[in-house]
Amino acid sequence: FTRSRQKIIMYKNKKILGVITARGGSKGIPGKNIKELCGKPLIAYTVLAAKQSQYLTRTIVSTDYENIAEVAKKYGGDVPFLRPTDLSGDKSTSISVVQHAISWLKEKNGENYDYLMILQPTSPLRTAQDIDECIKLIVDTDADSVMGMYELTDFSLKKLKRIEDGIILPLLEDEGKTSSMRQDSEKIYKRNCAIYLTKIEHVMKGDLFGAISRAYVMPEERSIDINKPIDFELAEFWCNRLKM
Repeated sequence: FTRSRQKIIMYKNKKILGVITARGGSKGIPGKNIKELCGKPLIAYTVLAAKQSQYLTRTIVSTDYENIAEVAKKYGGDVPFLRPTDLSGDKSTSISVVQHAISWLKEKNGENYDYLMILQPTSPLRTAQDIDECIKLIVDTDADSVMGMYELTDFSLKKLKRIEDGIILPLLEDEGKTSSMRQDSEKIYKRNCAIYLTKIEHVMKGDLFGAISRAYVMPEERSIDINKPIDFELAEFWCNRLKM
């Protein structure tokens, strides 16, 4: 069957495009996106999670490297183009990459979408359920965006310090004579880079968040973002522990 004759997957009549952004020129971990993690190349985890989603209408891989494209295809990835060189440098932004993907699909295939989800291969432990829960959240609440988040445990702004000539000095506020109590601290969260989901209208204006950005909180073990070799080791531990 051609794509046009297949059943179109949607959630409440909303079409969602997933883009797996996989640049080839990683400096921190050379060949990171196809480096083996627990028996599979890193990008495979994101490709497979997207394929298992019930609500992603289509997911494509945007990469500038032929070898990344071939590995993604081996695991069922959809790679309709190789990314232009002007979108493949260190200074290329994720939003410019997905704007290109949105425009390419519209110009070449006449495809239009309501929402755009960025899925980075460096978050291999996010699941299809995480993807689908984010889609349900953004559609059901009519938010402008939904971001994957995780709680920073035992973290307080009062604990942030600066060091001058070996002397510890307050950054924002002094703790006083005692350390901040963990149970007295307000919960603080950080984007985990696993899922960025935004209305297409905002993405095309260069805005990834919009006015109302809702949180989808994920556990710390599924929030691993691989940027350094030590992150890879931690991901291997949790990959084995979670039997992924």
